[in-house]
Amino acid sequence: MDEEFLQGLTGRIVTTFSPAYNLDRQGYNHGVQNFPLIINYCSSVQDVVNAVRWSTARQIPLRIRSGGHNYEGYSNGNCVLVIDVSEMKSITLEEESNTVRVQSGVTNGQLYNYISPYGYPFPGGTCPTVGLSGYASGGGWGLSCRNFGLGCDSLLEIELVNYKGELLYANPVCNTDLFWACQGAGGGNFGIITAMTFKLPAPVNNVTLIEIDYLHVRPQEQEEFLSVWQNWLETADNRITLISRIYQSEEDGFAMLIRGIFYGEPEEARTILAPFLILPQAAVNLEYVTFLEAVTILGSSYPPFEKFDAVSRFALRKYSSSEIAYLASLIRTPAEGSVFTGLSLYALGGKVSETESQDTAFFYRNARYILWLETVWEEDRYACPNMDWIACRFPVFASLTTGSYVNFPYCGLPQYLREYYGDNAERLEAVKREYDPYNIFTFPQGLQQSNSGFGPSPHPAVEYSDDAYSTATGNHRNFRYVNN
Repeated sequence: MDEEFLQGLTGRIVTTFSPAYNLDRQGYNHGVQNFPLIINYCSSVQDVVNAVRWSTARQIPLRIRSGGHNYEGYSNGNCVLVIDVSEMKSITLEEESNTVRVQSGVTNGQLYNYISPYGYPFPGGTCPTVGLSGYASGGGWGLSCRNFGLGCDSLLEIELVNYKGELLYANPVCNTDLFWACQGAGGGNFGIITAMTFKLPAPVNNVTLIEIDYLHVRPQEQEEFLSVWQNWLETADNRITLISRIYQSEEDGFAMLIRGIFYGEPEEARTILAPFLILPQAAVNLEYVTFLEAVTILGSSYPPFEKFDAVSRFALRKYSSSEIAYLASLIRTPAEGSVFTGLSLYALGGKVSETESQDTAFFYRNARYILWLETVWEEDRYACPNMDWIACRFPVFASLTTGSYVNFPYCGLPQYLREYYGDNAERLEAVKREYDPYNIFTFPQGLQQSNSGFGPSPHPAVEYSDDAYSTATGNHRNFRYVNN
């Protein structure tokens, strides 16, 4: 690529002619393939400023990438400039004020490792390679959220490069609408976040790691599990947050699992979890470990990449036995080539629901939990039937649920602004008009979407090889099994 064309960009530059291009263009979900024009790895705020100004001067659409975990590939695109902030890794801890400032390339795992020697937990996510800036700006569900709130609820300030290439700060007293919007609207809508400051919870000594597996069960037992789940969650202790899953895989057959963190001792956790422990074939492990040990074990389940399609929804009510039977049936007939189908349940309530729906951009504060329907494949030729599998199940699935979680996006939402933001959508559009009037920061399903933006291909565009990567072995996401 002509050097004169690239003049003005600073930081590390990868073009379509670079040897690393095919590797660097990939996101976490290899089921979506994008082919950007340039990937600009920024290591400083000035690099980000230069990239924004270069993009607007050249009239080349941009995308913003940190951890690369947007499930629909919206942090990338075809024929775009990808401004990648993953090399901005600075972390500053202030013990006197119990605050931490992180640059936008810092991941969940990196923050956990940095603050844990000081005894701090943090309401971050389960996957260690997810970027904190995208995680928190989309709300931020994690296995501490019922105890501490969503990730965005601990946010004190953001630092952001706007459409002019200017550095802005937003907090409860400065650029307050922007600060509000960045607490739940998702990344990439208003500018490029270069740093975030969070309030840290009080230090803790140990937590209880929760691992429960139910392998090779009968389909009816999955229905019973869902019934127990919704009844248990109504009165669950706020100190406990769980992710539960019913699934079907080649190795485990029909199965269920529970993973979670309890801010207390194992004996008390066992009492709280009693309704799950009496279910048949429960293999239980409750370990009293440091917070870092807990999140490291839980995070080790994630492979370096996956090929999948999925849709998220919120549950706002209890379901009848017939509705539970339908939800459980969703995973029983996999798509051609699928190696895994699952329905995951992410517990909400507790501290999450103590904040009003309009207090942050994350609207669904009254939801009981998030549901996530997923199918995974390995061979590219099975991408279309698996995507069709999700699309065919979506209408009835949506009729039983409300809205979608912006951090688990789905390209097939018919009215995505309403689905992601509920009654906060109109205010978010106003914030977008104020802070990005020329729609520089666009992507499919973004606020005030531009018709001229380049979106990701809905299906793999070309054949490619994953030989450069190590694939996950064992069961899906490599969850370690536990013994009675």
